[in-house]
Amino acid sequence: MGRWLRPRSMQEALALLAADPALMPFAGGTDLYPTQAARFAWGQEFPDAMLDLGALPGLAAIEEASDHWRIGARVTWAALRDAALPPEFDALRAAAREVGGAQIQNRGTIAGNLCNASPAADGVPPLLALDAEVELASLRGLRRLCLPDFILGNRRTARAADELVTAVLVPKQGDARRSGFEKLGARRYLVISIVMAAATLRLEQGRIAAAAVAVGACSPVARRLPALEAALRGTRPGELVVTPTHLAGLAPIDDPRASAAYREEAALVVLQRLLARLGDAAGVQAA
Repeated sequence: MGRWLRPRSMQEALALLAADPALMPFAGGTDLYPTQAARFAWGQEFPDAMLDLGALPGLAAIEEASDHWRIGARVTWAALRDAALPPEFDALRAAAREVGGAQIQNRGTIAGNLCNASPAADGVPPLLALDAEVELASLRGLRRLCLPDFILGNRRTARAADELVTAVLVPKQGDARRSGFEKLGARRYLVISIVMAAATLRLEQGRIAAAAVAVGACSPVARRLPALEAALRGTRPGELVVTPTHLAGLAPIDDPRASAAYREEAALVVLQRLLARLGDAAGVQAA
């Protein structure tokens, strides 16, 4: 490996990136070795220089503002897992418990999960259901992208070469919402998802007034399901039978973990389980 750069300020980091856009930003590093091992196997070279973000201040905090929550780019899955956040974050915290084992959760970061842009990234469906935005910084200034505009495809994002992801921003909805996360893999723990789903629901008098539902590992990027969201409105959680028509927009593939046909069938089951569990939780709270 060539140079290892460790800037002490955001301005220094952005100046280094502007001068050498080929630098690879590095934070938790949990995806770095397997990704680069694959590059080596494909005959590609390891990056000549790494930009270590571990010393940058202000990126490892979860902060509440008047109209949004700010999750710093270096916030780890362990920090998210244990954070005292409102119920609409329950899906994200549940996903945090599913990202590898304790060692990975202690090192892996939310921004790294997004920038890696795996179709099976556990953090993406919960963030989609929260209408999250990604904040990017460069010497040219700050910009925000909604998550579907940031993750463009398998291992592809809209981050420019001179930009760093600095935070994930989650808007406050102004009302109480509940959320949940469901994941299917080849075993219970330490597994890459075959299908996963996240949902955020707002209930009024026991019925769904608003819904946000996203599925991951069934398309090049995780996707919201607008047909299902529309069908859920006015129903009780768990009452609607999820059908293939509700999965419009998904494009499952065959791979070593599962076939496309299995993924589509599994997505129906995972969604039904998730909505039933949210319905059970609503019933317990009402009681």
